[in-house]
Amino acid sequence: MHATILDSVLTCPHCGHAKRETMPTDACQFFYECERCKLLLSPKAGDCCVYCSFGSVKCPPVQQERGCCG
Repeated sequence: MHATILDSVLTCPHCGHAKRETMPTDACQFFYECERCKLLLSPKAGDCCVYCSFGSVKCPPVQQERGCCG
């Protein structure tokens, strides 16, 4: 089994601002506000959270192949 990565770099699709964040392990993060342009990000269709849509690393449950938020 691989170690779960808890840090992911979220990149805003609007302005390109990137920031390293620590992902929650006990809940999905559905919204994230870009600190530069203030765009409120939400998951793309088919993704469970903003990390799966805009992060450099998928969320912990997806990494562990448990599915997310279930």
